[in-house]
Amino acid sequence: MTRELLRQVRLLDPLTHTDRVADVLIEASRIVAIESAIHQPSADTKIQDCTGLILGHGLVDLYSHSGEPGFEDRETLDSLLQAATAGGFTRLNLLPDTQPAIDNPAAVEWVRAQLSNARLSNKAAQVRCWGALTLGAKGDQMVELGELAATDIVGFTDGQPLQNWALIRRILEYGQALGKPIALWCCDRALAGNGVVREGRESMRLGLPGIPVMAETAPLAALLECVGMIGTPVHLMRVSTARAVELIATAKARGLPITASTTWMHLLLDIQAVRFYDPSLHLEPPLGNPADRTALIQGLKDGVLDAIAIDHSPYTYEEKTVAFSESPAGAIGLELALALLWQEFVATGEWSALELWRWLSSQPAQCLQQPLAPIQPGSRAELVLFDPQPAWQVSPQTLKSRSSNTPWLGQTIQGRVVRTIG
Repeated sequence: MTRELLRQVRLLDPLTHTDRVADVLIEASRIVAIESAIHQPSADTKIQDCTGLILGHGLVDLYSHSGEPGFEDRETLDSLLQAATAGGFTRLNLLPDTQPAIDNPAAVEWVRAQLSNARLSNKAAQVRCWGALTLGAKGDQMVELGELAATDIVGFTDGQPLQNWALIRRILEYGQALGKPIALWCCDRALAGNGVVREGRESMRLGLPGIPVMAETAPLAALLECVGMIGTPVHLMRVSTARAVELIATAKARGLPITASTTWMHLLLDIQAVRFYDPSLHLEPPLGNPADRTALIQGLKDGVLDAIAIDHSPYTYEEKTVAFSESPAGAIGLELALALLWQEFVATGEWSALELWRWLSSQPAQCLQQPLAPIQPGSRAELVLFDPQPAWQVSPQTLKSRSSNTPWLGQTIQGRVVRTIG
């Protein structure tokens, strides 16, 4: 039986507000002891000096895209799991807009069977699927919600904005009794038009068609009215504007049963980063204006926003090596998010280490109704060991993902996951 002692590791547990240096003893994937110092461990104990390393809950991603099935040249389940493990994620939740879509029990079973394959079973990340709300995740016809709810799906979402308000109302009414999270992305495609960046002074300077703030806030206001009348809990995906943060704050003050997330790249960057027209910065929703980024950061601090999502969206080199406006929207992030967020916010003192860990682990788990257990003796060891110091270059050779569509490609970044424990 494997016994492992992590000597003098910095232990982070936002559930118990713990941030201290300790010795942690793990045996057979269980935490055996946490003490200031563990003396004279048994002879069969593997000892690792973890001075300067961070130990915390495994990270939880609310929603990300898989290539498989249908787009295996972008990402396979195997490469996705490798990327998640390399980035410190022990729970990964796949959006249903694959080909075919995950819109029926057979599709859920197919993914489950693939994940149980021997070549995937040694990965530390646990993977579940979101079930589609509509057939083909196309927004037209509601799926058999009850049949899908009986499977192992984490919840319901299309991962795409729904435009039919009568359909949204029916989904909220039917979904109320199913006990599964429902995640919706507020975006009015008609108002967004052919826009590819956030509308404003910068979009005019760039000469790129802009997406107005109201493309997010108008459907958000309508959805909040629906939630207020019907009472079904909803998770709000991909919040990206300052005005949306205001609307959500007001709705939470009224007691509406909502949670909300923004993505890691919307916290790190704004439209000013698009000045070189890198197609990897073409995102949906688009990067905000500077005031939007500031509001998102403050929204997390104030508890208006609950969690940070990765929204990993792989695309091939050929798909992304086109003009900015013609490229598909999305970027990868599972292997990069923790290190870049740590350096931007924790290393600079803007956030505490516990805050970042909470927004990437315990809070996403709570949004998914999958609470984590405190890191204490007797708990299962679902952990990540992170070193914030080493520098490494982001390249197709150093990434586990099949795709490398990221604006940090070719750059040197600091901080890397040593390993996940699960």
